Amino acid sequence: MEQPAAISIRNLVKRYAGHGGAPGKLALDDVSFDVPQGQIFGLLGPNGAGKSTLINILAGLVVKTSGSAEIWGFDIDRDRRNAKRAIGIVPQEIVFDPFFTPYEVLEIQAGFYGVPAAERRSEDLLAAVHLSDKRNAYARTLSGGMKRRLLVAKAMVHSPPVLVLDEPTAGVDVELRRQLWELVQELNHHGVTVVLTTHYLEEAEELCDRIAIINHGKLIADKPTRELVDMAREKVVVLTLDRCVAQLPSHPAFLKCEKTGERTIEITYDKDQANAGEVLAVVQGQGLGIIDVSTREADLEDVFVSLTSSGAALAA
Repeated sequence: MEQPAAISIRNLVKRYAGHGGAPGKLALDDVSFDVPQGQIFGLLGPNGAGKSTLINILAGLVVKTSGSAEIWGFDIDRDRRNAKRAIGIVPQEIVFDPFFTPYEVLEIQAGFYGVPAAERRSEDLLAAVHLSDKRNAYARTLSGGMKRRLLVAKAMVHSPPVLVLDEPTAGVDVELRRQLWELVQELNHHGVTVVLTTHYLEEAEELCDRIAIINHGKLIADKPTRELVDMAREKVVVLTLDRCVAQLPSHPAFLKCEKTGERTIEITYDKDQANAGEVLAVVQGQGLGIIDVSTREADLEDVFVSLTSSGAALAA
């Protein structure tokens, strides 16, 4: 029997109010997709695509124009209280009172959610985000990375089954990004469904089980990450040749052939029309000896750029 979705969105529309009788911006245009339970789900798109609007609708901060959304089976309109209890949001901005300690921040947040004192997990959460030693420090004295981790703990005080991270690594250093992703993977390992928005496509490719892409308010892709990457048809082979190149080799399957050094060339080809062996045979057949070969597969960034620039609808 198929598991119900952690988040289910159907025909979601959000149009902001216009001015002077003009129609307002259409931020979400008939968006439908499911976030499977237990996965790390990537929500990608250029700036202004509608990602934050969608997250703010789930968080109860923005009122949708039409359509429906359910979180853990609870409709955000008909069962608002349970829907809110089923989700934790980690915002882009670092927001909490700087005059409270991390322990107090978590206790107060748990109180907002009506978690009885005996059931609060503040100490456990501080340990989980590696902040136990900062338990009694003022939050304003924490480093940027510690503040980010405290925000994750704050979002988890009511033990929600779904955690949404909105651009959590924007503007942070490489080490902090690694720490945050280890934390996210650990939470997911313990059964938390994670929804992640990020501009770092290599992160999404490495972390996410499934990815949806929104562009101009429309859903243009929704596929398992591997399937999405496999949509890229281009492959690149870099060749070091035995002599200087006078004339670049050509073939109908070659999308591009460039000279990158005295004796090196880079060939981009359509992998649906040729394979690496055939490319090498073409080069050798045109009288060039090959000393060294390296290849580069297309990645999620190539697919993302292709989809968002063409606006092709490839949701499935």
